[in-house]
Formats: sequence, structure tokens, C-alpha cells
Amino acid sequence: MRVKILVVILVSILVVMLGVALGSVWVPPGEIWTIIRSALTGNPLPGHISPAASAIVLNLRLPRALLAFITGAALSVSGAVMQSVLRNPLASSYTLGVSSGASLGAGIVILFGVTVPLLGMLTLPLMGFVFGLGTILLAVSIASRIDMQMENNTIILTGMVFSLFVNAITTLLSALSREHMQRLIFWQMGSFSMRDWSTVFILLPVVIVGTLYVAHFNRELDMMTFGEEQAKTMGVNLKRVKWILLITAAALTGSTISFVGVIGFVDLVAPHVVRRLFGSSHRFVIPLSALFGGAFMVICDLVARTVVSPSELPVGAVTALIGAPFFAYIYFGRRAHGRKHS
Repeated sequence: MRVKILVVILVSILVVMLGVALGSVWVPPGEIWTIIRSALTGNPLPGHISPAASAIVLNLRLPRALLAFITGAALSVSGAVMQSVLRNPLASSYTLGVSSGASLGAGIVILFGVTVPLLGMLTLPLMGFVFGLGTILLAVSIASRIDMQMENNTIILTGMVFSLFVNAITTLLSALSREHMQRLIFWQMGSFSMRDWSTVFILLPVVIVGTLYVAHFNRELDMMTFGEEQAKTMGVNLKRVKWILLITAAALTGSTISFVGVIGFVDLVAPHVVRRLFGSSHRFVIPLSALFGGAFMVICDLVARTVVSPSELPVGAVTALIGAPFFAYIYFGRRAHGRKHS
């Protein structure tokens, strides 16, 4: 297991380096390390490295690659938690309406020019986060009133209803303000372009703290995968733990997509691959989902910005092209497996 984990860590570092090196201008990995070391120590660059290469690495590609990695890690950890808590391999923040709520918050800012005093450009990510988190809080709250035991099916169905309802509101707002429709659609497909170090510095501590907090519940998550009744007999306070984990997972998703836009399917793909390769123990699933999801997102972003260069694809479109067939494979694979054992 240790060898596998070490391989994942090394591959993740290699993928980030690849994301920094590749582009319209190739920057060799050796030069990247030298540029980073020079920036950290304050030493002057060697003569063979141009200031232009240094600017490309430090101001454009490195923050973008790190932001993509952080985003993928946050979404993957969120997906792993959602799937385990709800015992549904197709569960995600999409299912519970986090992405829909964030889209509505962003739509209000984009379409009506809402600005919160003192926040300026941070108004959009703040509104996206608040609406995304508010949607799942409302959905889980109503589910708990409908079903005191907070059964998984009740939570999922309530989340789906809220997601559809909020999406309908966003669509209506877009139809009433056609001049801003293109910007809203592009935001809903996700992108890491025009992001700088400030976004990295905001999201990095949030994602680290959220991931560590979720990992603290790895024992409870392991128990919940065996079923709700078994978890209760083992002493798990299901209602309290579900609230904590679902809200933390939603906060991880909401905080990231509020800055980079809606990016789907990463939270579906990464946890499944990790469970297939490393087993279902959440002691490994949570951190390895973060590493695998981060690396996967960097690769998707690399494809998005190079395949039709100098133009750029929305990274959400790339993840959807990979994730949608994967989604179908899981869904129909489960049905075929069920028929086989019925």
C-alpha cells in the first residue's frame, strides 16, 4: 500500500509539473524548479533563463495548475463523502443542489450587477458559496422534517427536487437578460483562466482544513458504508454525523466552484477509481481522492487550454466528456450486476 501511495504522490507532482511546462511556450522542468527556487529564496535567475519564462511560470501557469489541483482535490473529497454518507455511487454535490445554488447566486451577480460593499470582485464567489451552501442546508433541513431518521433516499430526492427548481429559476433569469447570458453560460461550464495567486491563497487553507476535518470522521464513514442500522448499533449518531459531513462536503464544493465556475463529474470519477485501486477504507480514500482528483483536474485543464490553442475550452466541458460515459458505465453496470444476482 505504501508503494502505491508513493506512486500516486509522485504522479501528482509530475502532472502538476506537466501542467506548468506545456503550453504555447515549452518550459523545461529543470528551468521550472530553478524559477520556483529563485522566487522562494530571492536569488537572481541564472543567465540562461529569460525573464519572460519566469513570468509565464510564476504569474500564469503555476498558479493555474495549483488552482486546478486544489479544485479537483476539493471536489473529489466532497464526492467521496457524499457517496459514502448516502451509500449511493452516483451521489455528488450536483445531486444535492450545491452546484445549482451556486449557479443561481452567480447568476444574480452577473445578470443584475449586484456588488457587496468592500468586497468588489469577491462578490461573485461569495454569492456562489452562500447560495450553494444555503441550498443544501435548506434541502437537508426539509428532508429531516419529512423524515426524522433522515433516510438516504429522502435526502437524495429532496436534493434533486431543489436542484431542478433552482436550475429553473436560473434559466428564467438568463432568458430575461440575454445580453449577459453568454457570460453566465461560460461560468456554468467552469474555467481557470484569468485566475491568480490570490485565489490559490484563499482556497488552499479552506480545502486543507475541510479535507482534514472530513478525514477525522473516517471511522464513522467506514461504518456507514455497511448500512445505517449497522452504523447505529456501532454507536454512530447518524443524524448528527450526516449533517456535519454533508455540510462540510457542500462547503468544499461551494467554495471552489464559486471561484472557478461549475465543474462536474470529477467528484464522481475520482472516488470510484480510488476505491477500485486502494479499497474502501476512508483512511486512504479521502487523501488519495484528493491527490487523484487534483491530478485529474490538472490534466483536464491542460487539455482545455491546449487542444484548440490559442482558443480555450471550458474545463467543465472536458470533464463532462470524460465523466458522462463513466456515469453511464456505473449506472448501467450496477443494473446489470443487480439482474445477474437477482
